[in-house]
Amino acid sequence: MPAIERLTADDFDADVKELAGLLVDVVDGGASVGFLAPFGHEEAAAWWRSQAPAVADGSLLVWVCRDGSAVTGPVTGTVTGPVTGTVSLALATKPNARHRAEIVKLMVHREARGRGLSRALLAAAEQAALDAGADLLLLDTETGSTAEHVYRTGGWTRYGVVPDYAGSPDGTLQDCSFFYKKLTASG
Repeated sequence: MPAIERLTADDFDADVKELAGLLVDVVDGGASVGFLAPFGHEEAAAWWRSQAPAVADGSLLVWVCRDGSAVTGPVTGTVTGPVTGTVSLALATKPNARHRAEIVKLMVHREARGRGLSRALLAAAEQAALDAGADLLLLDTETGSTAEHVYRTGGWTRYGVVPDYAGSPDGTLQDCSFFYKKLTASG
């Protein structure tokens, strides 16, 4: 299992450039993660910087995996090397929704795919959700994508498909699958 690091607010600020490079790579690779091509590094960095207040207030938790990470599982402290993957967990802020959270921006660099990074990042976010008292997770992804396969085989339940929900980087409208995962047997 690759080493996964949760970013503190200071780490996040220091890693915006690396996170931006990863985001550009996945958009260039055709991933439907909310952005249209052409998509440059400055635009990606600006988007990540716009997430800093949520990271600072704890409503958005962000993990990274880095190239060259030791195969030791989740870690505390800094792991060196370029960011090869990330996932975020958006905790609900409404009083009646504290039992749920959303997985957002699970991304793995095209050159690092096939190593189990998506599953390791997802496992870190799922454990953190439980630790935060959120046992119901939600997410959405492009129907038929590799990501959809990761979720289906990782115990997630698809509860619907919305046609033409979001555009791919080239602007073509794509169907989107919505998933949930109950992390505990009782609610």
